[in-house]
Amino acid sequence: MPLSTTDLLALLAAIPLAALGGEFFLRGVLGVASLWRLPKLLVATSLAAFATSSPELTVSTMAAIAGRPEIGLGDALGSNVVNIALVLGLALLFGTLPAHLNELRRDFIFALAVPILLLVFAADGTLSRIEGAFLLMLFAFWLVLIAKQATKYRRDTTKADTESPGKPTHAWLFLLVGLTCLLLAGHLFVAGASGIAAALGMHNYVIGATVVAIGTSLPELVTTLLSRWRGHANLGLGILLGSNLFNGLAIVGIAAVIHPIQAPPREVSVALVVGVLTVLLILPRNGVISRQRGFCLLAAYMAYVMATLTR
Repeated sequence: MPLSTTDLLALLAAIPLAALGGEFFLRGVLGVASLWRLPKLLVATSLAAFATSSPELTVSTMAAIAGRPEIGLGDALGSNVVNIALVLGLALLFGTLPAHLNELRRDFIFALAVPILLLVFAADGTLSRIEGAFLLMLFAFWLVLIAKQATKYRRDTTKADTESPGKPTHAWLFLLVGLTCLLLAGHLFVAGASGIAAALGMHNYVIGATVVAIGTSLPELVTTLLSRWRGHANLGLGILLGSNLFNGLAIVGIAAVIHPIQAPPREVSVALVVGVLTVLLILPRNGVISRQRGFCLLAAYMAYVMATLTR
């Protein structure tokens, strides 16, 4: 099948659009953090992570309503691998990443526990509605912990201790415009790259587990790299951890509640095991994640892709 000019143009258009969206989105995150008098890392882990995970939420919900929740499960788990193994792996190639475990301990614990919990739930080959509801309850508990942290920080911090937020409308406008550009760029990337991959004869499952997963993770990729280059490296890590928790708890939970998910253990275990290993790889040591970990993460992603191709 010949390559389509439309697919090539969509792929090319996604690149500058993603760069523009990432710049606006990062400015919006920093502005909202100042506006709400909250730590930038907390806003990145919650609000920014949820916003960048909206493509996975849309895919998962629509697939579950259509009676095919397995698509959403595959996209959510595949995106989690892309977030840590590929996105953070690429970010680490630019140098050591500062990361203090005391600031992210709660999120690291959840990030390790969720894939293990999903492995247990998938042991019988099905994620039931009850198990989906339990995932949503765990997600609600995580949100309560975030809310308590935010309340304590605001109580202990005065307006004089925080940066000037500028005009509130500017922060929200940057956030909205940036997110819109990022989501549109992700859509163009998926459309263009999927068309090209199909023309090259790639199998639909492989396209979904690789191209679609990368496309729906494009917001996290661009935001993480830009935050690194703009001197806010820890924001990218917060967004990735928060996005993975949103994917594994809220998105999979919603899909399972809408429609029980057939989850053959042999198929889902690859993404879940790689997910656990990659989180272990990024546990900070002496307040940093070393550049060498980036090469290990990229190797883990390549192993995941090879395992997917040979399934």
